[in-house]
Amino acid sequence: MVKLDIISDPICPWCYIGKVLLDRALEQRADHPFVIEWHPFQLNPDMPKGGMDRRAYLEAKFGGKDAAVAAYAPVVERAEAAGIAIDFEAMARTPNTLDAHRLIHWAGIEGKQNAAAMALFAAYFTHGRDIGDAEVLADIADGLGMDAAVVAKLLATDADSADITARDAQFREMGIASVPTFIVAAQHAVPGAQDTELWLRVMDEIVEKQAD
Repeated sequence: MVKLDIISDPICPWCYIGKVLLDRALEQRADHPFVIEWHPFQLNPDMPKGGMDRRAYLEAKFGGKDAAVAAYAPVVERAEAAGIAIDFEAMARTPNTLDAHRLIHWAGIEGKQNAAAMALFAAYFTHGRDIGDAEVLADIADGLGMDAAVVAKLLATDADSADITARDAQFREMGIASVPTFIVAAQHAVPGAQDTELWLRVMDEIVEKQAD
């Protein structure tokens, strides 16, 4: 098996698109060699804990509504081309994602990390839910078969917050400045939302080398 590390943020649209395109490749290679592990990277590490109004955040970040629309145009175009539904109008807030990353970490302990990451993407990009809200996160955990009450109690504490922050900092020190970044076999970094065809070639090359 080959380790595939995914460094991402649950509010990163390119991360969502990139993972869906990867999943399509994985579905076509049922015997694929990848073992996937998710890692934290906060696009907005200084975001207030309660998040911000999304429109105000985007206009402040990009310098106005028109600039924000222009900045997201490539995302909309790529998502539509790939048949991926993203409802930007439904997103009322831009959350702080530290707690979402904690949920992904805890889900990993139960072998549900990939499901948690995808559930967070769906909650935010498809349903416009505030994934910085503890009740929303507990509900997502419940949908994964995790103990929602335990998750709610953990979210009310600082459990694993320092670890998440430290891991985020570690990737920045490694030179990672944008997500998604996929690291194959702890050696090869593949940045951005890559096409399904690229992942098929990568997997076929790995299997071919292993057969030699």
